[in-house]
Amino acid sequence: MTAVAAAVLLTFLPNTAQAEGSYPDPLPIAGQQIIHDPTVLRLKSGQYVAYSTGGVIGARLSKDLRNWTDAGNAFAEPPSWWYEYNGTGDPWAPDISYRAGRYWLYYAVSSWGTNHSATGVATSTSGLPGTWTDHGKVFTSERTDTWNAIDPALIQADGRLWMSFGSYWTGIRMVELNPRTGKAVEGATVHHLATRPDAPYAVEGPYIVKHGRHYYLFASYDACCAGVNSTYKIKVGRSTSVTGPYTDSTGKPLLEGGGDLLLEGHGRYAGTGGQSVFRDRGQDWLAYHYYDAEDAGTPKLGLNRLHWTENGWPNVA
Repeated sequence: MTAVAAAVLLTFLPNTAQAEGSYPDPLPIAGQQIIHDPTVLRLKSGQYVAYSTGGVIGARLSKDLRNWTDAGNAFAEPPSWWYEYNGTGDPWAPDISYRAGRYWLYYAVSSWGTNHSATGVATSTSGLPGTWTDHGKVFTSERTDTWNAIDPALIQADGRLWMSFGSYWTGIRMVELNPRTGKAVEGATVHHLATRPDAPYAVEGPYIVKHGRHYYLFASYDACCAGVNSTYKIKVGRSTSVTGPYTDSTGKPLLEGGGDLLLEGHGRYAGTGGQSVFRDRGQDWLAYHYYDAEDAGTPKLGLNRLHWTENGWPNVA
């Protein structure tokens, strides 16, 4: 099949599920490729920045999305309150956005394997590493809660600010934020967006974008962080309301285990997940990590153009 014929076919695909072996390779990149749970944004300076799990929120910079350099960390050292959640002050899964004249960086700190967790927020006028001012906790969870306050991602909808989050512990949740402080509204309702019927409810890392009249929830399913043995894959559902209910292309609710498969491991690219979506000059991109089977399972940056079918479903091919 020619590339043109494939593109025409994908326009009319009914949903995001793709035939085995049809996944495209990520964009070829050079330089510093090692990354985990990437969040990517084109700054007003014209540079691209990618923040990630690792270090004190590891940073990468690029001028063209293809050549990346190591730019150190968002913070020189962990804010003291992080140590309430783990002994190393180790942050996870950041999310960068721009709003109200500032860049906002959300992240998670947690005890491994528990839901003694918190999301935090920092701001910067440039978005560059070393320029962030931390503002403390946004939202927390404890062992008595049925959710886990990690893997934050922001979206604005109908003049309100929302944060999706969640990992295992009944899956994906959402709370409303105060747009002035960037923190959870006092007494905010915790909305439930997605889960699985089977323990341990292995769905995490939500990211929501709006396209047309729908909101699209992207999430990572199955097991992360095991190198080439990782089974991470990315699924998606949609809703006409940011708080749900979300369904897949067959109409199955994501609260009942639904979700269209968008991308999974293939060839050397094992365990694709930890995803985010960013828009650059009219084009949507999917950013994620994969474990390179040809490099001892090293986690690396994956970037693919995100296309939309005529009936409004995303596709990476």
